[in-house]
Amino acid sequence: MENLMKSKESRSKKGRRRFFLFIPIFLLSIFFIVYFFILPYRPIPSSEDQRESKPLEMAEQEHSHQTILGKIGKRGSLFKSLAGKNIPLKWIESIISELKPLVDFKRIKGGTYTFITDIKGEFVRFILELSPTEIYEVEKDGSGLVAKKKDVILDTHLVKIGGEIRSSLFEAIDAIGEHDQLVISFTEILASEIDFYKDVKDGDRFQVILEKLYKGKEFIRYGLIHALEYRSGEKIIRGINFEGNYYNEKGISLRRPFLKAPLRFSRISSRFSRARRHPILGGIFPHFGIDYAAPIGTPVWAVADGVVISCGWGGGFGKQVIIKHANGYKTYYGHLSRFGPGIKKGSRVRQKQIIGYVGSTGLSTGPHLDYRLMRDGRFINPLKESFPLGTPIDRGKVEAFQRRRDEMV
Repeated sequence: MENLMKSKESRSKKGRRRFFLFIPIFLLSIFFIVYFFILPYRPIPSSEDQRESKPLEMAEQEHSHQTILGKIGKRGSLFKSLAGKNIPLKWIESIISELKPLVDFKRIKGGTYTFITDIKGEFVRFILELSPTEIYEVEKDGSGLVAKKKDVILDTHLVKIGGEIRSSLFEAIDAIGEHDQLVISFTEILASEIDFYKDVKDGDRFQVILEKLYKGKEFIRYGLIHALEYRSGEKIIRGINFEGNYYNEKGISLRRPFLKAPLRFSRISSRFSRARRHPILGGIFPHFGIDYAAPIGTPVWAVADGVVISCGWGGGFGKQVIIKHANGYKTYYGHLSRFGPGIKKGSRVRQKQIIGYVGSTGLSTGPHLDYRLMRDGRFINPLKESFPLGTPIDRGKVEAFQRRRDEMV
């Protein structure tokens, strides 16, 4: 009896083992049938089904874009560059037509663009970047294409920089990692206080508090100069910006009636002299002016407000402008290549207005400006003349200015 029970139990265990072995075999068989026979089958769609339903891949493609990137050379044109990318003529003409009121295509000096279409080649958007801050977009609206200039937001950082003159102001600015534009702005503010042709010496020091504008991490340009200082030995000149003008610590405007020089500084090639050998005529002649060597085309400024009393050919002085100023002063600008816009006899000019451009006309050995100063009918040395001070700040604004001055200094 006992043996019979053991035999039944043994058979029962073998049956359970067979059952558990059968389950995975059965499931594997079902997977095999589904994978190799059922899944590959797809119903053949009717033509109507093909029109009404599209595969997911095609739906995604309809929402994708095609992008063409291009570049305009410094002497190239947008039209030629777009045509070289095989962009349809109708889109080129439409883009240029929309941009014309916003962009002077004759003055473009390079740039990049992005032309975007949908998968069918239909226009979506055009982006023209002429500089980091000059960006235009052309897009579709209900009636066609429309162009606009994008607003570029710049980050403003207020910084303080300083340096020491070793050979020149340009070199000193470059040594601290700044750009030439800062030199120009710095010298223009102090143009009536410092003659940067003769007054700058090794060891002079300067400091500037100014704004620097960035697009992300890219430096774009300098902003407002809030204050500056120039030290030369015991002499200290400070300028504080107040309501758009610059004043010294006493509240006297840095804008004097006369500038120290009639152009951005380069170098003096010949000084005022009563006995100088003429480089062309030979012999000893007086030279009642200052020769400023500069490249042809360098702008020449009126050193003070006045009226043009002569504008034309001045014999050995070539193309020349003569301006009459207050208090018996006259200034002469010779060897010009051409005259400034609107400059003619009788024209009123403002200080720092461009009245001509450096040239080499008349008796000249090379590009330079012959600048002369006359007072009461007699030529005087412009480098030694002491001009009147600027005007003081309004009395009602003195306290506000002093608070601003103390903050900066």
